[in-house]
Amino acid sequence: MASRQKSKKGKRNYLLISILLIAILGLVGVAIWQQNKKPKGERVAVEPIEKRTIIEKVAASGKVFPQTEVKISSDVSGEIVELYVEEGDSVVANQVLAKIDPDAYQSQVERGVASVNAAKAQLANSRSQIQNLTAQKEQIEAQLINAREIHKRNESLKKEGVISDQDYDASLSNVRALEANLKAAEASIKAAQESAKASEFQVQSSEASLKELRTSLNRTTIYAPMNGIVSMLSVEKGERVVGTIQMTGTEMMRIANLNAMEVRVDVSENDIPRVSIRDEVDIEVDAYINRKFKGRVTQIANSASGAGTSTTLTSDQVTNFEVRISIDQDSYADLITETNPYPFRPGMSSSVEIYTEKREGILSVPIQAVTTREKDEKKNKARFVNNGEEEETDRSADDLKEVIFVAIGDTVRMQEVTTGIQDDTYIELKTGGEDGQEVVTAPYSAVSRKLKEGDQIMKVKEDELYKNNN
Repeated sequence: MASRQKSKKGKRNYLLISILLIAILGLVGVAIWQQNKKPKGERVAVEPIEKRTIIEKVAASGKVFPQTEVKISSDVSGEIVELYVEEGDSVVANQVLAKIDPDAYQSQVERGVASVNAAKAQLANSRSQIQNLTAQKEQIEAQLINAREIHKRNESLKKEGVISDQDYDASLSNVRALEANLKAAEASIKAAQESAKASEFQVQSSEASLKELRTSLNRTTIYAPMNGIVSMLSVEKGERVVGTIQMTGTEMMRIANLNAMEVRVDVSENDIPRVSIRDEVDIEVDAYINRKFKGRVTQIANSASGAGTSTTLTSDQVTNFEVRISIDQDSYADLITETNPYPFRPGMSSSVEIYTEKREGILSVPIQAVTTREKDEKKNKARFVNNGEEEETDRSADDLKEVIFVAIGDTVRMQEVTTGIQDDTYIELKTGGEDGQEVVTAPYSAVSRKLKEGDQIMKVKEDELYKNNN
């Protein structure tokens, strides 16, 4: 009886163990089946190649300035005795702005007038001397005519023996003396005429000096050269200024036309070849948040900013070129009020986006879909032996090609492309792409390094891709 019970118990244990083994084998089989069923390949996001409109832009920052701003400096030195304007005042052309102390210049003018009068008196004296010498010459000429007639009679009388040799010689000597006096008188007249010419030149010089002194006196009054606003006032009544005749001169004030404003920005040398005159521009001014104004490029500098002041020829510094952009008045007409007729003030900070090129209906892909690979995959890194040691050479730009990875089923094909213009999101495909093809756009590590020709992929949505990665 006992042996029979043991036999039944053994069969029960054997049955339980068999069931347990079958269950374990089933679980292992299910796990293997699920593992084999799980998709293989790199998880990537894709996006189709499509025809889009791409607008290429160049971004830059700078400041607002008036298109026309004139610096006012005094031509003469002295103390400011009158100042008729304040900063912010409106002025019109030829309006009196300030006066420099004129007393010293008035005295110089009076001295100049006296000098002119003295020169004219000297000229009159020279002309009077010419007249006196001319009269003396005429007198000598009359005496010479009479002496020649007497000497001619004496020649006849001498032949007849009426007069002595002494009388004849006396008449001849008198003729010769008068002839010499005539030549001397003519020479004196010429000298007096030259002296008169010198006096004329002295008069002209004195009059020119007087004109210059009067000009300096007139310049003690400062006039506005144009209509505008006094945008800057650098002096006060009672200050002394240095005239521009002597040196650079003291800048007294600036007059600007605030009705026509412009933005001056520095554009990198890499971007400046794409910028052209009349390019449209979006302008943002820090003083007006969430507001964009319109403008156009009006001037592009031919020389780099600060090129005339730098003495070094190194290329490690950033090189920029100044670009001037006129602000369209219609884009800020609503900001002009009676209390604020000039919304923009010189020196306001601003940033711009210059629209350099626009192309419609061109094949394009997201910028992150384009990467580079070496043209010769077998030649990953060039090596050479130098003194028994291996060294690596750097890759040059000529060794690289631009590629995209086109999704074909669950694999990718590496496609070489040629790119064109781009905006912040998309880049043009000139060659190498077809409308509707799906290209791998993410993750960056896969596009830039991991993916190769024929690799397996698994397409997922981009948000799910980054969610899983996180």
